[in-house]
Amino acid sequence: MTGIAVPRRIVIGRLALAGLAVIGALAGLGVVWIRLMSDPLGDAQAYYDAANRLNAGLALYPPDADPDGNRIYLYPPLLAIALRPLALLPYPAFALVWEGLVIASFALLLDRLGLNRRTTWLALGILGIPVGWALAIAQAHVPLTLLLALSQPWSIALAANIKIFPALAAVYWLGRRDSRSCIAFLVWLVVLGLMQLAIEPEATRSFFASVGLAQLGHVRNISPFVVSPILWALLLIAGTVVAVRLAPSRWGWFAAVALATLSSPRLLVYMLMGLLAGLRRPRASDEVAADKER
Repeated sequence: MTGIAVPRRIVIGRLALAGLAVIGALAGLGVVWIRLMSDPLGDAQAYYDAANRLNAGLALYPPDADPDGNRIYLYPPLLAIALRPLALLPYPAFALVWEGLVIASFALLLDRLGLNRRTTWLALGILGIPVGWALAIAQAHVPLTLLLALSQPWSIALAANIKIFPALAAVYWLGRRDSRSCIAFLVWLVVLGLMQLAIEPEATRSFFASVGLAQLGHVRNISPFVVSPILWALLLIAGTVVAVRLAPSRWGWFAAVALATLSSPRLLVYMLMGLLAGLRRPRASDEVAADKER
């Protein structure tokens, strides 16, 4: 019995994707090597310094911070608060432990996406450069991507308290009219915000006053914002509309993750690894509730 013939264009497309994945993976390994040789675990220093400023009672967001360097801390206070105990260690020990957490997050991310799925490995290869970059500099974007991939209201709220724009992934539930998940997301945002305010009131209050467009710096920013803030705003609005419209479809979650990943006005190459979180869509709240009733 003869098998069903696969159309030639599909075969060519699959080969092209496989080729891109191989090239991307090799490029990613090259980036890892270059970064480890020139700036190993570079961003760990920014987290260490931020946590130590809190330990010393200093301002979390000093006005003289250099936005062009990798030692500036531009996140909400939550990550620095969580790292305060770890920052009591000498920096080399802190950096190794933090990188261990980053690698563990990456392993959990791959497990979440599915180690036996061809799509996982194709996407990982195609995004080899941002993934390799993030791992080599110990970037918080790795655990953030895991939180996005978990695709739960609490995890998206937690990701939004590491970097603000992951909150836009919640438009997925808005577009699906999933009020239960929307309310849970908002509750988690409030809880995490109040927790930061209670633990570090000054740092929490100063975040929105201290961090803004003035900190974009002159880094290799690939956001449309550097071309035109108006263009960036229009694309952000258009992306939100598209994500809401696509939410009920099979592409809804990926559209929401793409919006959350690409919308930052300070978009660096390693941040593109966030797109991996869109490979497996979340289960709807009514599906979870039905399972609990069984």
